[in-house]
Amino acid sequence: MPDSEIKKGGISVETQHIFPIIKKWLYSDKDIFLREIVSNASDAVTKLRRLCSLGEATVPEGEEFRIDVELDRNAGTVTVTDNGIGMTPEELEKYICSIALSGALDFISKYEKSESGDSAGSGIIGHFGLGFYSAFMVSDVVEIDTLSYAGGDAVHWKCGESGEYEITPSDRTERGTSVVMHITDEEKDYLNDYTLKRVLDKYCSFIPVPIYFSSLEDEDSDKDGKKDEEDKEKKPINDTTPLWSRPASEITDEEYTAFYHKLFTDPEDPLFHIHVNADYPLNFKGILYFPKIRSETQSLEGQVKLFYNQVFVADNIKEVLPDYLLMLRGALDCPELPLNVSRSYLQDSAYVKRIGQFIVKKTADKFNSLATSDREKYEAVFGDVRIFIEYACIRDRKFYDRIKGSVLLETTEGAFRTIDEYLETAKEKHENKIYYASDVTAQSNYVKMFRDAGIEVAVFDRIIDTQFM
Repeated sequence: MPDSEIKKGGISVETQHIFPIIKKWLYSDKDIFLREIVSNASDAVTKLRRLCSLGEATVPEGEEFRIDVELDRNAGTVTVTDNGIGMTPEELEKYICSIALSGALDFISKYEKSESGDSAGSGIIGHFGLGFYSAFMVSDVVEIDTLSYAGGDAVHWKCGESGEYEITPSDRTERGTSVVMHITDEEKDYLNDYTLKRVLDKYCSFIPVPIYFSSLEDEDSDKDGKKDEEDKEKKPINDTTPLWSRPASEITDEEYTAFYHKLFTDPEDPLFHIHVNADYPLNFKGILYFPKIRSETQSLEGQVKLFYNQVFVADNIKEVLPDYLLMLRGALDCPELPLNVSRSYLQDSAYVKRIGQFIVKKTADKFNSLATSDREKYEAVFGDVRIFIEYACIRDRKFYDRIKGSVLLETTEGAFRTIDEYLETAKEKHENKIYYASDVTAQSNYVKMFRDAGIEVAVFDRIIDTQFM
């Protein structure tokens, strides 16, 4: 773009409709703007990596792909910079200046009329190429400075909350894109190190490109406009290879436990884990944990974190698990789901139902594997998972059919037996029956009588035990 050329215009969608709605979208969760902008930066790097792998682009040897998030409190800005694919002036106009995808206005009109609060904003951002515009939830002015990997002219774009933009030449010489968000007075909390780090930690902890955070504390901290050497030595704030992205054969038990504590604040170690890796057509990965229950009065509700290509989407997505496995904790990365998935979508999705079925099978397989290959560990944790197993067997006959050979009975002597083992012990006396006590103390005389007769007595002292039997 010649230096003398300045281009002005307005966003192609009716701005009097879209920008006021942007301000209201996801009002209770404005943090999402940073996820969207950082995710776009990650996508830009991923695209360039792909072109490099195909031999259609090259980068200097040894160059690190990275994303930088910089807070400048004095300027009132948050800047996200990547060294990814960048944009030409033509691509900038195509992807940023035009929101003219089919159905967008109808969709926006529908939500504009909605008064349902949370549901009104749950699925808009990201569906019509509008993820970038989430920046206007917290900004009154947004700037883009970009240079394409293919070379050509660098370009600068500036847009106010009215939707009127201006495109001018840029003197940028480094490949990639910077998005500068001028935070509004109402959202000044985002001009805070702690707030930004909290948001990045929640949404971007596992994004597959290293993220570096820096803060310009005062006007003198960066006089030459470059990051100082100390900043360059900082470590990324994210983990680009979360455990679920690695082969299970390469991961130690200690690493699984450490990852559990990274995801959750539970001081207790998990009982065991389930590493899931489903190929086509399900295509999802994850790690699920059985938490240790410290008492029967403790809440049994678990927590599953949902990710989309390593980008955090939501907490506690109950819809991907059957009710009898809701005590599970862990993380699932499901790239087949939309980034801004809604609960109504999850409830009606056949894909989500198949995920649940796969997890049920993997859970049963884990119990069966422990029972046959690590019986000592299985017996050690069975008291903690027994209530879950019995409830699952009651709720799902298919689950029971899968696991019935691994269900254990604890006897009054403290021994553990599978049902088959119990029936085979003193077979002629048991007569294919299971004898149990619901209150060992109150029924001690009967327990002694059976013991003297060479008959083992199982302990079923919880209400669910007798329902299960």
